[in-house]
Amino acid sequence: MSVIDSLTDKAGRLAGEVQMSLKRARVEGERRLLQRQHRAALEELGLRAYELVRAGELPEDPLATEVAAVEGKLIEIEAKVTEIEETRAADEEEAPTGGSDADDPSRVAFPMVGGDADEKDPPQ
Repeated sequence: MSVIDSLTDKAGRLAGEVQMSLKRARVEGERRLLQRQHRAALEELGLRAYELVRAGELPEDPLATEVAAVEGKLIEIEAKVTEIEETRAADEEEAPTGGSDADDPSRVAFPMVGGDADEKDPPQ
């Protein structure tokens, strides 16, 4: 077998492997897309079922555990929202009112940035 025949053989095999790899990657990407679409459909179904149970149009008994879990998570979310609001309120109370530039962390970190942008002419 000549060198050219050997190189042609190897190039052909490599091209075949690349095509198979690309096909595999495409199919895998399509599978992931279908999985995301499936999860989204399940999420929509669950949301709709939850709404129907809360509206009394669907019996709660077969879904009682799942509905309770959803309501528990909603309560946890509301508690976190309240905690965030309380933390923000506390931060605002502690914030300096009209202190010096040394009190403002952004002025300390970026001293090259002056006062208000309206006071200075924009760079040209």
